[in-house]
Amino acid sequence: MKEFNLLINGRPTPGALTMNVINPATGEAFAVSPRADAKQLDAAVQAAKTAFPAWSRLNVAVRRAKIMAIADGVEGRLDELARLLTAEQGKPLRDAMGEIGGAAAILRVLASLELPDKVLLDDAKEKIIEHRTPLGVVAAITPWNFPMSILVIKVAPALLAGNTVVAKPAPTTPLTTLRFAEICNEHLPPGVFNVITDQNDLGALLTRHPDVAKVSFTGSTATGKKVMESAAGSLKRVTLELGGNDAAIVLDDVDPKIIAPKLFAGAMQNSGQVCLAIKRIYVHESQYESICGELAELADAAVVGNGMHDDTQYGPLQNKSQFEKVGALMEQTHGDGRFIAGGRVTDGPGYFIRPSIVRDISDGARLVREEQFGPVVPVLRYRGIDEAVARANDTTYGLGGTVWSADPERALEVAMKVDSGIMWVNQHMNFHMDVPAGGAKQSGIGAELGLEGLAEFSQSHIVYVAK
Repeated sequence: MKEFNLLINGRPTPGALTMNVINPATGEAFAVSPRADAKQLDAAVQAAKTAFPAWSRLNVAVRRAKIMAIADGVEGRLDELARLLTAEQGKPLRDAMGEIGGAAAILRVLASLELPDKVLLDDAKEKIIEHRTPLGVVAAITPWNFPMSILVIKVAPALLAGNTVVAKPAPTTPLTTLRFAEICNEHLPPGVFNVITDQNDLGALLTRHPDVAKVSFTGSTATGKKVMESAAGSLKRVTLELGGNDAAIVLDDVDPKIIAPKLFAGAMQNSGQVCLAIKRIYVHESQYESICGELAELADAAVVGNGMHDDTQYGPLQNKSQFEKVGALMEQTHGDGRFIAGGRVTDGPGYFIRPSIVRDISDGARLVREEQFGPVVPVLRYRGIDEAVARANDTTYGLGGTVWSADPERALEVAMKVDSGIMWVNQHMNFHMDVPAGGAKQSGIGAELGLEGLAEFSQSHIVYVAK
């Protein structure tokens, strides 16, 4: 395997240190990643700061063309990147192929957006124009569950708006980002895109760095709060996409055999390691037994294994820490509810947990109150729809949610009452890259995607012209 390097000022750079990268399917190291120190972080930020004036002055069409070329480069290395992603993240290879191919598509869609000058007033006395200007150096901090797709959601609008970037991937999934940096380096001027890696020891230095103008962070709510505190010293712009405890509300008119597979897919995608995954399922009492039974059958039939194997549907949890966290939560849940599928960690190498379904559990249980971020889902019974909505809203989170019904209009009425940034009716995780997305309550601040997401990487600049 070709060696991996940081990217600082257009130069592939060995790390001051190194760190092993673990394959979660085996629990063993399979590659060595560079690891930056504080001096290299400073160098990356300085490179981005130096590159900013020239990059920001380029015509937006030139910046757009370079992002499109990066998308072509990602597609050209799809197989290589997908196999690397499966090795470091654990997801099945077909899902990794989808993420890499999707990343190329995301780059193209977001690069095609336009934020032209807006005339706010034009009369006989004056003209008022809203112009958007870039911010400067953007820190893009990404998690381990979707290392590529979340990265490009940040990088494409940041670059298009005229900013330069310092990216910091999660310590357990640095490699795909480092290969992506090689592609970027073929098309961007030195310093426009930089990548550093760490062992979760450089995040605070990056987010409080005086030359960083904006932080775009995706991760846990607890870490998001630390990012916000760190950025406050210089009043940096921040976009935070944080944790979720998304509820699915199943109405009394559904066909369990039709709905259960959709609920299961929404909960178990990426082995439950999705911020917008279904994490609580509220089912009307008339459908409770049937839905529980269908979900248990699906869980029992799921094929869990190494993502490189063709028949694998669900891979391991991505890292040992998350594996142990979910395992401990499951142990406690044995005293809170009744497992009807799964319920135990898998013996042997790797961080495997089978899809697990829990019924007859109270709203106060940790599995219901907290974000599990794993393939363990509680199913709760309700009687009236107002009760279900109130229980779904009884959380500090507000990222997403779903409502399921044979009557879409009836479901829409319910969806309008749920306090979250995104709601789906009779579908799940259906995103349009030109439509903004963001969380409510403690699930985030700001928006990503669409024109609103692009605007977050710029400053409103109002110009008054007297005639």
